Amino acid sequence: MGMETLNTPAALIDVGRLRKNIERMQSQLDRLGVKFRPHVKTTKCKKVVEEQIAAGAQGITVSTLKEAEQFFDAGIRDIVYAVGMVATKLPQALALRRKGCDLKIVADSLEAAKAIVDFGQKQGERFEVWIEVDVDGHRSGVQVEDELLIDIGRTLVNGGVTLGGVLAHAGSSYEYDTREALVKIAEQERSLTVRAAERLRAADLPCPVVSIGSTPTALSAEHLEGVTEVRAGVYVLFDLVMHNVGVCEISDIALSVLTTVIGHQEDKGWAIIDAGWMAMSRDRGTQRQARDFGYGLVSSENGEALADYVVSGANQEHGIVSRVGSVDTNIAKKFPIGTRLRIVPNHACATGAQHPDYHAVSGDGSAETWPRFYGW
Repeated sequence: MGMETLNTPAALIDVGRLRKNIERMQSQLDRLGVKFRPHVKTTKCKKVVEEQIAAGAQGITVSTLKEAEQFFDAGIRDIVYAVGMVATKLPQALALRRKGCDLKIVADSLEAAKAIVDFGQKQGERFEVWIEVDVDGHRSGVQVEDELLIDIGRTLVNGGVTLGGVLAHAGSSYEYDTREALVKIAEQERSLTVRAAERLRAADLPCPVVSIGSTPTALSAEHLEGVTEVRAGVYVLFDLVMHNVGVCEISDIALSVLTTVIGHQEDKGWAIIDAGWMAMSRDRGTQRQARDFGYGLVSSENGEALADYVVSGANQEHGIVSRVGSVDTNIAKKFPIGTRLRIVPNHACATGAQHPDYHAVSGDGSAETWPRFYGW
């Protein structure tokens, strides 16, 4: 199938860029001597994950148990569910483990730890649990120096649970945009997570795994002493937020949305496209960064970025393309009705989630359909 046959809007993956991104991250972590466990929530796509594993990835990270189920059915056994566990989801986790999935789950509270212990004892199941620690105040996790860390560890071990290790995510790394700042937050993530592991071991509790990761910190780390594995996700496609952070060029971004110009408002300098927020998502992540790309950056059909044009507005099925900084009253001549464009997204995870599948485009223009997984 050629790209010219695709209906619009359609999510495209540039296979050449995808493979370059995979190789870049894998080479970085091989150089630093750690295992790489990619976070697959970005693409939720078997074909992409097969490319990551072929390059050297070992195991995967997921954000929903539905992802875990679907990737296990696709043949991947070593899975971390990197979201805090609640009691109501334990039967779903148990079903996966009973099928043979080597599923690891996460706790960052005594309540969660006790629920896992109680359920495991009733079901005769020895869950493997990792404790999430907070390394930057971004979202969740136990404070590294808090006695709660040890209390959770003891509760798990004394309750017959396997304490697999500690896990952290420096989500605040998305807020920086200089190499110096990224190196600093990467070292903070590393050192605090290693410190948490050292505290557990000093309390005679096991901590074999020290797992950290975000795309900015993984690509910026200068050493990873004490870390056993890294998790990162959006690197595989990249997006405009990551470009603004400073870890990729626009030419590295592998995901775009193919769209068609369907009308104009010439006095306003608008071209109307058939990709609204249902195709791009409502994510405006670049709005808080140094450069705001609206709902996405406009590129030509062959993928060449048109730096002065963005999707400045979006309704459900309509997008508005306009020039940044001035009104282009000749926009109808520049982008006639029927012109096909690609829109580079702010947030690859959110844009991908709007589509049932990707169209993987090779250098010769041929396109292959790669389905996505859905659900919780």
